[in-house]
Amino acid sequence: MSTADRDAAPPGAVHLADPPFWDAYDPRFPDSDGEPMADNQTQYKWMVTIAEGLEALLADRPDALIACDLLWYFDPEDPRRCIAPDVFVALGRPKAPRHSYKEWIEGHAPQVVFEIHSPSNTAARMRRKLETYDGRGVEEYYYYFPEDPSGRLDGWLRGPSGLEPIASTDGWTSPRLGVTFETPPEEDALILRGPDGEPFQHVQDIIRDRKLARRIAEIERRRREQAEADAREDRSRRAQAEADAREARARAEWLEALLRERGIDPG
Repeated sequence: MSTADRDAAPPGAVHLADPPFWDAYDPRFPDSDGEPMADNQTQYKWMVTIAEGLEALLADRPDALIACDLLWYFDPEDPRRCIAPDVFVALGRPKAPRHSYKEWIEGHAPQVVFEIHSPSNTAARMRRKLETYDGRGVEEYYYYFPEDPSGRLDGWLRGPSGLEPIASTDGWTSPRLGVTFETPPEEDALILRGPDGEPFQHVQDIIRDRKLARRIAEIERRRREQAEADAREDRSRRAQAEADAREARARAEWLEALLRERGIDPG
């Protein structure tokens, strides 16, 4: 945007920053609320797994923003009115990095929100979060309990009365994302599958699989190299055998001719 364009902007207009940030930093709306990203490793693992899985799933959509623990402000006059979902998806918004998600700039609330249970998530606190998500117009809300042996995943879908509980999330497919949930009755075992049926992977599983793939590739490379060396050696042996045979035939022919010269019948 040129200086002239900026000067011509109406009073109070919001100027977006140049890349890499979508929004200009505003100290009235801090990037952090002073809270840790996660209370424990299990919560962190699931936050990253869901966020990265959604990033991969929606990689071809430039208008699909996936955010992890990003502050979401919804009142331009009151920075205290904010919330930081563990993961959220805002469709129709560019992927560019942000200092925060300011609803009055973005134009609408995120459509899908995920929360992972941790000891600090009291029933009262999560009830307030549900009320906030409902009030802001969130369309789908999922709340996973990784340490619950029943595999508990609570879900809500927007209906005529707002966010309404999903009767069963086992086998449920997100209308917005096309992600299907499976909730085995055990701890830390939630499965999220994309439309192609492939499950989201934990980061450590991805790293492990990459290492395994590299080991397999290295074994295959060595096998090919050994097979090629064996083939070269086999060709060399055959060539030597053929050379030896030619030499033997030539020597036999020479000896036969010599005997005939001396009047000896070689037969």
